[in-house]
Amino acid sequence: MPKYYEEKEEDGRACAGVREDLRQCLLESPCVLQENKSPKQCLREGHCRSLQMTFFACKRSMLDTRARFRGRKGY
Repeated sequence: MPKYYEEKEEDGRACAGVREDLRQCLLESPCVLQENKSPKQCLREGHCRSLQMTFFACKRSMLDTRARFRGRKGY
């Protein structure tokens, strides 16, 4: 679910909303908070998998020439 923050600066990069939600999901996961692992390690273990796949699809759609007509995937 996308989280929108009114007081934050607007990130003009592609897939910024998915990137921010993936970052928040990893930082709030029990893997990082309780086990004191790095977010990179938790991502490799499979935490926040759905957001990771959405982020991948968004980044891949930037290279797809059909995205000119359909727009980027993600939010």
